[in-house]
Amino acid sequence: MNHSADNKRIAKNTFLLYLRMLFNMVVSLYTSRIILKILGVDDFGIYNVVGGIIVMFTFLNSAMAASTQRFLSFELGKRENIHKVFSSSVLIHRIIALIVLLSGETIGLWFVNTQLNIPSLRMDAANVVYQCSIFICLLNIISIPYNATIIAHEKMKAFAYISIIETSLKLVAVLLLPIFSSDKLKLYALFLLGISIIIRLLYTQYCYKNFPEIRGKLHQDKALLKEMTHFAGWSMLGNIALIAYTQGLNILLNIFFGPAVNAARGVAVQVQNAINSFCTNFQTALNPQITKSFASNELAYMHQLIVRSSKFSFFLLLILSLPVLIETDIILKWWLGNVPDYTVNFTRIMLLISMIDATSNPLIISAHATGKIRIYQMVVGGILLCILPISYITLKLGATPEAVFVVHLLIVCIAQFARLWVIRPMIKLSLKYYFQQVIIKIGLVFFLSIILPFMLYKLLSITWWSFILICCTCVCCTIFSIYTVGLNKEERMFIQQKVQSFRKKI
Repeated sequence: MNHSADNKRIAKNTFLLYLRMLFNMVVSLYTSRIILKILGVDDFGIYNVVGGIIVMFTFLNSAMAASTQRFLSFELGKRENIHKVFSSSVLIHRIIALIVLLSGETIGLWFVNTQLNIPSLRMDAANVVYQCSIFICLLNIISIPYNATIIAHEKMKAFAYISIIETSLKLVAVLLLPIFSSDKLKLYALFLLGISIIIRLLYTQYCYKNFPEIRGKLHQDKALLKEMTHFAGWSMLGNIALIAYTQGLNILLNIFFGPAVNAARGVAVQVQNAINSFCTNFQTALNPQITKSFASNELAYMHQLIVRSSKFSFFLLLILSLPVLIETDIILKWWLGNVPDYTVNFTRIMLLISMIDATSNPLIISAHATGKIRIYQMVVGGILLCILPISYITLKLGATPEAVFVVHLLIVCIAQFARLWVIRPMIKLSLKYYFQQVIIKIGLVFFLSIILPFMLYKLLSITWWSFILICCTCVCCTIFSIYTVGLNKEERMFIQQKVQSFRKKI
């Protein structure tokens, strides 16, 4: 079957998502610098840890989001029952929103006021942040079916434009904070709530205007509801693990070390998210095709997509991450001015974690495409759940804050091999093929890329010119390693043809 149209659509969607990403990354990094300066280290840390509490209750929502995305993409691949899937997902997410609201206003509220390490003078502000976070979370939950519909239809232009509007509004909100004399932390939370309402209305309006299948009365299909919730039930284990090693670790850091360390993690997460967005956009464009290729029983094409997504996601991250990994301290100092303690090490370890995670996404999407995720979630989710208790034990034994991220890194490496082993028979993927095309290639590229830049970092004194030299060396070494070792013959020929075509146009 000719997939040229699919490949062109993937390329177009990737381009649109990258335009969105570049704008969002620049503005978000600038916004982070300003908000840290305006709020201060402690209030910035309070916002990060308190805002994350409500996320603890969204594991069910995350599971249903994956279920909705899978079923919509699958039905589009077969071109059947799209309205039924949308209707069922809307009904389910309304119920989830109610559960999260009740849990957040009882258990969550108790936890914020009695268990977190927050200065007593800032408890009032922390509660305002928490209430705003609850309602932002509810808006995000009920928006899942609409966002999933946009992704399933591969209409990435909507994401690009609306996301740019959202990022711009957040920048305006931050710039307005100094004008007001009221509590900056409370005001910031209220601004973000208002922005969330605006963005939700924009997404909903776009969907009703462009997708006829979501209009009309919602239909309750009990068989489909059961199938979707069964799928989500097993996805829940993986999402509980995700919540545990993100917000759970954040809470552990707060309990053991206070809000200043949460601020350090918050900054590291900003850097991680900015760099992650490069491969996330690439994967968002590819993910629906992975599911649709399985639905149409084109496994060979599916395997190609898995390998390309895994390999090129890692390469994209490496090109961007390597200069940051080596020059982390300098970059953070120039970016923030006042760098919270532990931020440098947090950032470095979290970037390494991101590289491993980048290769896992195509396998996760493949598992979801099959619909048979019980064993997958039991094995992989069970391994990832170990991150939180092992981290707690290490901190109890007197370890430094960095230890929790080292534990995280080691366990995600183990989980990746387990993930590959479990998925292999589900999609008839050859282990030898995957190891040769992905693991060996990315391993060689990583080690070949880092040798020369690391030597320069150790030998040269810290100056502006040495920084530029090391960053340029990182990029050149990485691109050279990718071209010579990371790409296969067909991929190198494709690049050569594109370069020659570009030269002729010039």
